[in-house]
Amino acid sequence: MSLPAGIDPSVPPSGPGCGDCDAVGGWWFHLRRCAQCGHIGCCDDSPAKHATAHAKSTGHPIIRSFEPGEAWFWNFDTSELYETGPDLAPPLSHPEDQPTPGPAGRVPANWMSALG
Repeated sequence: MSLPAGIDPSVPPSGPGCGDCDAVGGWWFHLRRCAQCGHIGCCDDSPAKHATAHAKSTGHPIIRSFEPGEAWFWNFDTSELYETGPDLAPPLSHPEDQPTPGPAGRVPANWMSALG
């Protein structure tokens, strides 16, 4: 079976959270994983929308949820949702003890009003 372009199952995730948010002291709502390079970015409901920014800047079209218990993929090129897909290198989600939104200690008290 051949994999769709934009998916490399051998690449591990870049870390347990959005590295772009971490670099600037930001926070996220949910996390997404680039299926091609493993970059972890925050979702479009997060203030910075780093997963979409990564897809646009790199041309990497497919993300997978990086939330515990979720296995769906999204294709930015076709706007298609896939309920499942190929197994990717572990871990498949952020640590289960990491809060959502996260990370702990950086989420503002009024976080609900900041969601996109």
